[in-house]
Amino acid sequence: MTEMQIVNKILSDVYRHPLLSATDLGLICEAHTLVEAGKATLLLREGEVANAYYIVESGLVRTYVYDFEGNEITTAFAGDWEVVIEVASLFQRIPTREYIQCLSDARLWKISFERFQELFHEIPAFREWGRSWMAAELSRSKLRATGMITLPASERYLRLLEEKPRLLQQAPLKHIASYLGITDTSLSRIRKEITAGGTAGKKNRTV
Repeated sequence: MTEMQIVNKILSDVYRHPLLSATDLGLICEAHTLVEAGKATLLLREGEVANAYYIVESGLVRTYVYDFEGNEITTAFAGDWEVVIEVASLFQRIPTREYIQCLSDARLWKISFERFQELFHEIPAFREWGRSWMAAELSRSKLRATGMITLPASERYLRLLEEKPRLLQQAPLKHIASYLGITDTSLSRIRKEITAGGTAGKKNRTV
C-alpha cells in the first residue's frame, strides 16, 4: 500500500459514516491538499475569516485567544487525525477572535470552504456526516464547559490526560495550564501530587 493509499484510508476513517459510499469517500479525500507547516506557524489569526479546515496527519496544533488582560488562553488541542476548525468563522463567514498555531512541525490535510460547500451539496450523506460530527463536537464542548465549572483542577487534568495521553510529551505546560484554567504553578503541584500518590500506591502494594 502506498503512502497516499494509507492517507486516504485514514481520511476515510475520519469521515466514516454508514451512508457514505466508497465513491463518496474517494471524492471527499481527493478534495484535501497536503500542508506542511513548521513549528509556530499560524494557520489562522484574529481578524481573519477562516477559509478552510484541516485534519492533522502528524504534529500538534492548538487554538488560543487573548483574554481581556492580554493573556493567551488555549482553548483546544488537536493531534493526529483530529479536525482543526474555527466553526463560527468558517460557516458564518465572520472574522475570528481565535488563533490556530502549530506547536510542532506538522503535516495537515486542508479542505477549502468552497470545495467543502460543493461536496456538501453534491453528496447528501456528507451532510449527514457533518451533522453527526457537529453534534459530537457540541457534546464535547458542553462537557468541557460544565467540567470547567463543576470539577476541581486535578480532575480536569486527569480527564485531559485520559483523553489526550500524548499531550504532556508534546505541549508546553503553560499551554496545558491555560487550557485547564489554572496557573503553571498549580499544574506543577497537581502533577507532583498525582505522581506522589501513584508512587505511594505502588509501595503499599509491595509491602
